[in-house]
Amino acid sequence: MRLTEFLDKGASLHPDAPCLTVAGAPGTEASAGAGPRTPARAGTDASTRAGTRTYADVQRLSWAVARALDRSGILPGDKVAVLSGNDPVAFGCVFGIARAGAVWCPVDPRNGAAEDQELLDLFDCSCLIYARSFAPLVEKIISRLPKLHTLVCLDEIGAWLGGDSPWQADPADDVVMIASAAAARENPGSAGNPRGVMLTGRNIEAMTALTLMSYPFTGRPVLLAFAPLTHAAGFLCFPVMALGGEIVIMPSPDLGEFPRLVGQHRVTHAFLPSAGICALLDHPGLPSGALGSLQCLWYGSTPMPASCLAQAITEIGPVMGQLFGQFEAPMVISALSPRDHFRPDGAPAVERFTSVGKPTPLTTVAIMDDGGGLLSPGERGEVVIRGPLVMAGYYKDPLATAEVSRHGWHHTGDIGYLDDNGYLYITGRMRDVTCVRHAVAAT
Repeated sequence: MRLTEFLDKGASLHPDAPCLTVAGAPGTEASAGAGPRTPARAGTDASTRAGTRTYADVQRLSWAVARALDRSGILPGDKVAVLSGNDPVAFGCVFGIARAGAVWCPVDPRNGAAEDQELLDLFDCSCLIYARSFAPLVEKIISRLPKLHTLVCLDEIGAWLGGDSPWQADPADDVVMIASAAAARENPGSAGNPRGVMLTGRNIEAMTALTLMSYPFTGRPVLLAFAPLTHAAGFLCFPVMALGGEIVIMPSPDLGEFPRLVGQHRVTHAFLPSAGICALLDHPGLPSGALGSLQCLWYGSTPMPASCLAQAITEIGPVMGQLFGQFEAPMVISALSPRDHFRPDGAPAVERFTSVGKPTPLTTVAIMDDGGGLLSPGERGEVVIRGPLVMAGYYKDPLATAEVSRHGWHHTGDIGYLDDNGYLYITGRMRDVTCVRHAVAAT
């Protein structure tokens, strides 16, 4: 699948339904039985990007971006980076990149100039689409990026866009995006130089299907996007769009606003880092029942303390769902769904609260020793996986690809074990273990 197919699927179901909404913008409140909201089309400045874009609006934007990329000399297979905070036009451009047959290269807006320069050079980016707030950073690095020949400012995108009638190019291959991952995962002695993770349409299709299989989705979902969609948080949009749901975009992350926006937009799905959920529970502005519309509140990134998880289930509801993945195998290597947090008799399954869940359908998880042997339940070793989630490889780095794929398995770099019931537990990182060994050897 191409990334555009998720957008086009949603548009085929509900072309006039909300697709991308700026959280809290005037006129965007949800109301029962409401018709389509007033659309807000791509304009020439940030003030016109408030409001809601329907699926038809986002489709037209993607066609216009694809035509403009083609006119700018961007060919199928070329790399196009997006550098922006949470912005509906920035995320709409991702689908235009895919329609042009180009490869999306998300850039974390928290990066510094040196890191962005390194990534754009490493990925051979020929086009950068960026928000005006990043213009000083772009000015610092552009002279050292000779391969980058096309710059597009989101705040002036109207002058660049092409016609918005249907159009798309054939892709060069199945790679749809290249994301950054630190080399320190595979080489504990490295300084953490980035590597480009090549993800294919098959990877994203598998991730989307596994998400829809593993967590509750009833009716038309509404996702509250807390983190930038042009980075990892964008992965959660694809299953929502496949169902014709709405993505409500927070322009900047604000835990204090989170409960209010969940209620205002009747949010059904959201993701917060584990630490964010613990902080939310301590927030004085969290009224009882404020998150009652949620079907699933995903958590992950770092371990969730069992006491905090128990409190979340009590105060937020039986909607907690854990995600475990990495860019090399995005998001759903294993899943701890809301129902997995409970025993058959309805009591909290506290013994699973430190687990990252069971391997998802189509994903095989095993524990491997240093020699490539597979270990029995309860034995600790490296977590290795097989299945359609696994990346195509590291961009222009066959040696690193071979290293992380040795013995016919993808090596996650995580240390853990499987229990007798098939639940996966993570106990550390290969880097941490290696550093301990080196420290012991040095003494």
